[in-house]
Formats: sequence, structure tokens, C-alpha cells
Amino acid sequence: MEAALCVFDLLNGGLIMEESPKRPGGELSGRPLHFIWIADCSGSMSVNGKIQTLNTAIREALPAMRKVSGENPHAEVLVRAIKFSDGAMWHIGVPTPVDQFQWKDLSSSGCTDMGKALKLVADELQKLEKAKLRGLPPVLVLISDGQPTDDFEKGLEALLNQPWGIKAVRIGIGIGKDANLDILRKFINNPEFEPLEAKNADALIKYIRWVTTSVLKAASAPPSQPHKGASAANVPIPKDVPQVSANDIW
Repeated sequence: MEAALCVFDLLNGGLIMEESPKRPGGELSGRPLHFIWIADCSGSMSVNGKIQTLNTAIREALPAMRKVSGENPHAEVLVRAIKFSDGAMWHIGVPTPVDQFQWKDLSSSGCTDMGKALKLVADELQKLEKAKLRGLPPVLVLISDGQPTDDFEKGLEALLNQPWGIKAVRIGIGIGKDANLDILRKFINNPEFEPLEAKNADALIKYIRWVTTSVLKAASAPPSQPHKGASAANVPIPKDVPQVSANDIW
């Protein structure tokens, strides 16, 4: 029987095992790379069009994201999203190949239960770890315009206690002057990389585009494949962070 790579997907709270598709000539497809948006949908995100800009930025970044993914056969990029406000839940729960991924607009209301969102990510990464997936370190993008209203530290601890959590490429984007950058620094947990500060729509759009191109390219490149015994992230964050307008709208 021909060898086949098993991929485990989360669906309705369970893991589904499928055979990975093979490329022409029998070569196995790329290793799965889970890309997860973690989006603040609290009430303050409705002010000055922040949530609408976020929706537009992610949707408009998808073609470039698909292009980067298509140019690298070493990774199979699987995208999904978590939203948090009063509690946290999967906004798009099924890991979807990027060439099939469609963004669903977020709406805003309520508080900022960021800790619950990180715990949700931690639980999923634990399932992937138990599945012994031959995957690449995931990319986690946390976007917020405020500060947590629940136990952020507990959620972060749960995330960083997971092998895939500590190895993940973690990017934090703060929207507006009220974003808690210290919280985002703790999430990133990398002294060489600061949170991105989006003070206007143009900045947020540029940062989202950078995450879905430069960061994704670095995470999906062969050097990002985890080596035996790795205990921390081994994917360098690109230095080509875009220059953005300092015009303070938010």
C-alpha cells in the first residue's frame, strides 16, 4: 500500500483523518501550516469603522495570500478564524485550504474576552499535537483595539504550554490608541519583535497584507520546518515591516 500523510481537521469538535492529496508522480503534498486569525470583536471595534476596515483588509489580502501559498509546494496553508467579545468562539472553524478560503464579515459588540480566545487556540493546538501531525509551526495573528476583560494570563499560559503554541509565529496588531501593547508583547513573547500599531485604516491594511505575504512566506519556507528537539519558535519574523502613516485617526 502506498504511503500517505494523514491530516487531522477539526470539525464540530472532533478530529477527522484524511489522506493528503499527492502531487503528480506520487510526491506527497506540502506539510500542513495552520494560519489562525484571532480577532477582537468587542463593542469598541465598531467605532470609526475599525471592524469594517478589518473585514476589508483580510478579504483584500486573500489573493496575495493564495499566490504566496501557491508558490511554495512545501506547505499546505489551512486558514480559519476565532472571534472574541463576550466569550470566544470559532468564526470559521474548519481548517480550509487557502485557495478555497472565503472571509465572513465580523460584527462587533460586548467585552474583550481575549484570554478565552487564547485558551480556544491552545485546546486546538493540543489536538494537533496529539495527532502527531507532520506540520509546520502555525501562524497566530492576534488583533485587538483594547485590553482584556477576562483572565488573559491564564489563556496565554495555556497557549504557551503547548509545544505548537511556543513554536508558533505569533503576531500582534494593536488598533488605535487604546490597544494594550504590553498585552500584545506578552502574546508575541519575542524581544526582537514589537506589536504592530495601526492608527488608521491604511496602516491596518498594510499590516494585514504583510502578515499574509512576508510572514506566511517565511513560515512556509523549508527552513521553518521544525527540527528534532526544538523547544521554541524557529521561524524568524521578516524584517520588512511596511512603513505606515502616523496619522492618528483611531
